[in-house]
Amino acid sequence: MTVTATSVDESDQLKPPIAPSPRAAKLLRLVPALTAALSGVLLYVSFPPRTLWWLALPAFAALGWVLRGRSWKAGLGLGYLFGLGFLLPLLVWTGVEVGPGPWLALVAIEAVFVALVGAGIAAVSKLPGSPIWAAALWIAGEAARARAPFNGFPWGKIAFGQADGVFLPLAAVGGTPVLGFAVVLCGFGLYELVRLAVERRGTRVPRRSAATVALLSVAVPVAGALAARPLVSDTAEDGTATVAVIQGNVPRAGLDFNAQRRAVLDHHARETERLAAEVKAGKVARPDFVLWPENSSDIDPFANADARAVIDTAAKAIGVPISVGGVVERDGKLLNEQILWDPEKGPVDTYDKRQIQPFGEYLPLRSLVGAINEEWTSMVRKDFSRGSEPGVFTMAGTRVGLVTCYEAAFDWAVRSEVEDGAQVISVPSNNATFDRSEMTYQQLAMSRVRAVEHSRTVTVPVTSGVSAIIMPDGTITQRTGMFVADSLVQKVPLRSGETPATRLGVLPEIALVLLAAGGLGWAIGSGISARRAAEA
Repeated sequence: MTVTATSVDESDQLKPPIAPSPRAAKLLRLVPALTAALSGVLLYVSFPPRTLWWLALPAFAALGWVLRGRSWKAGLGLGYLFGLGFLLPLLVWTGVEVGPGPWLALVAIEAVFVALVGAGIAAVSKLPGSPIWAAALWIAGEAARARAPFNGFPWGKIAFGQADGVFLPLAAVGGTPVLGFAVVLCGFGLYELVRLAVERRGTRVPRRSAATVALLSVAVPVAGALAARPLVSDTAEDGTATVAVIQGNVPRAGLDFNAQRRAVLDHHARETERLAAEVKAGKVARPDFVLWPENSSDIDPFANADARAVIDTAAKAIGVPISVGGVVERDGKLLNEQILWDPEKGPVDTYDKRQIQPFGEYLPLRSLVGAINEEWTSMVRKDFSRGSEPGVFTMAGTRVGLVTCYEAAFDWAVRSEVEDGAQVISVPSNNATFDRSEMTYQQLAMSRVRAVEHSRTVTVPVTSGVSAIIMPDGTITQRTGMFVADSLVQKVPLRSGETPATRLGVLPEIALVLLAAGGLGWAIGSGISARRAAEA
């Protein structure tokens, strides 16, 4: 019998595919897990001090590939790995002085939120318009992280990695939720475009609606960012003010700088007096007001005559109001306070920090923490109390909103100052505890996003650096080095108009959380219907 070419081809087609070796099969099973972890690392690399903001897009594209079609349990595990890959390197600074224990515990808890988001994204991955539901779920996860546990920890919001990116103008449209949503949506949309292109090359023809949604998921965020650019302006609406930012430096980095409180105060007074001499000599323009950082006077000037005299001398030398960062005790309460110090009248107004840092300024679960490690409880001997009112100082006719350090990570804390009439925002900070880590650059990027979000000049006076002056368009015009004594003086625009983000407040975040809930409800309902149909 003669065998034709056709019969040979048909017989070849009937042969089963060659199965991978057991070792290769094990390696293939690890690919999703490795991809999830490495894409989390890629997201971390997109954050400051690097300017590789665009790496967030392939990071979320890879996450979309990993989670598509998975069970919610698999999504939970893969999401946790993504969270670890992202947060472990991002938050390593939290263990600079206290060791790896608190750092690892913080990351382990925060990654749970990312894991839950991963489970949700896996559930909605087969729905029409999956990039939209997935991006909304991510923002819902960020909203949860910003509120719990212990009043939240928003560090690592996607928006905070976009200070140098093309999407930044969207902060003025709807704040950090809209900016973050656009970036994540674009990333998931990018994956969908690639997936549908691969399908098109194969035997399947993708639905036109799916291709349209994927294309719009990429195009709309980019177009929206370009359309929002007119909202970003550094034009002076209420004239200008000349501001001075003082960075006095600290004698040594680390937690023990608190034992050197008088030296830190003296450093900031000395730098202010040096600036005053330069002003008198005509080398530098006279500022309208001066901003000192958080913890610039950890000696209570209301209770200590020597500290009061040091600040008084510096204020009289420069001849203008100073905002002093102090630690004070009043009515039995320990307060992280900004004090408005007039050169003639002395202290005339105060602002008490409202969003205090857990495990840094107060110790939740003190007895449990003490049982684990007594040294940790000794670092926070007495808990700070929270302030209750926004802090806007009137300094030489300028309304200056105070957002103390950690508060800059919280949307509500910054927005409340603008709503209360702030024309300029100041973010007095103390980063000496974190040495030369990336923390100060991550916080500086937050302040740049806040500048665009509310269209305000933002000043960042820091004890040990990096101090900076940021224009309302997010541009840094001056900055110091780290662990040097320095001062920055600049004429800045004053603005009182409100961006859409300021006016809308929390509404964009609520809308995105509801969108996420709707997508998740649809996915759960579809799954229940499918199981009932199978049983029938």
